[in-house]
This record gives sequence, C-alpha cells and structure tokens, in this order.
Amino acid sequence: MPTVPTRSPDWCSRVADLLLRAPARAGRCRAIALEGPSGSGKTSLAGALAERLRCPVVHMDDLYPGWEGLAASVSRARREVLGPIAEGRPADWRRWDWEAGDWAPDGPGGRHRLDPPGLLVIEGCGSGGAELRPALSLLAWVQAPERVRAERLDARSDAALYAPYREMWAAQEARFYASDAPRDHADLVLENG
Repeated sequence: MPTVPTRSPDWCSRVADLLLRAPARAGRCRAIALEGPSGSGKTSLAGALAERLRCPVVHMDDLYPGWEGLAASVSRARREVLGPIAEGRPADWRRWDWEAGDWAPDGPGGRHRLDPPGLLVIEGCGSGGAELRPALSLLAWVQAPERVRAERLDARSDAALYAPYREMWAAQEARFYASDAPRDHADLVLENG
C-alpha cells in the first residue's frame, strides 16, 4: 500500500489522480474516505483535497449522534449519504449540534442536502467502516505521531468542549478500529505528521 507524505507539495495531486483513476462505486460517484484517529488531521486534508477536486466534503462529525455515537454514525452515513448517492438520489441528513447536545433544528444550517456528485470526500472516524467500504473508490488511512495528534487536539477551537469526552472517544475509536479494521483495508496511507 502506498504511503503519501502530506509534507510533499504534490500529495494532493497524487491522491486526486488515484481517485480519478479508481472505479466509481457509489453509482457514478467516486468517493474517497479519509479515516484515522482523532487529531491526525483528516478535516484539514479533506478540505485541501476537496478544493483540488472541486467537490463536496461530508464530515462524519455531522453524523455522529453525540459523544457515544461513533458506531451508529457508520450506518447513518450509509443510509443517508452513500446509499442514496449510489442510487442516484440526493443525500439528505440532519447534523448534530455539539454545543446544544442534540440534533440541529430541521432547516437551513441544520439539514444538509447533496445532489449526487461525481466526486466526494468523506472524512472522519468511521468513514472507513466495513459497511461503507463497498461504496468507496478509495480509502485513505491518515496517521500522525501521538504527540502531534495530542497537540492538534489541544489546539482545536472546540478543545474545551471535547476535553471531557476525549478518553471515551478514544475508547470508541479503539473498538471501531478493532472491529472494522479500516487501516487493514486502506488503499493508501497519508502520513500527516
């Protein structure tokens, strides 16, 4: 499996080329998942890749039903995002409001609708789940050293909100990575340290 260091100036082009050469597996959509532990830099990399590809990004953060919702988000991503796209229908999901601790109001800003795109980046813990892999053209495992990940988590704008749940979330990640083994099924590794 190839390793692409994100410190390389051409990392984004290399990953975009891999995606464009991969078969469409979600209907006519080529979807890439950026999976990896918290603090590995998935969101930043997804933004850069989506800008390069000129395509939308779906954030698993919007799909988790709260702090204990990592496992449940995988089925939700299949039902509400990748499944409809694969069938040529719009994806439609309501996002979780982390500050309110509940679903966002059903309306603008709270509900997302996405017509089936030709290319899609989906990022976050759970995006490489076994249930989603049949619809993915590529699965990228994003990794960074533990120290770097901890520094990134401490520097997040929502670090104070996240701090009380950090250990619980890490335990969910460990269970998910043990059960679904996304690293073992990845098509490439993004070294993001």
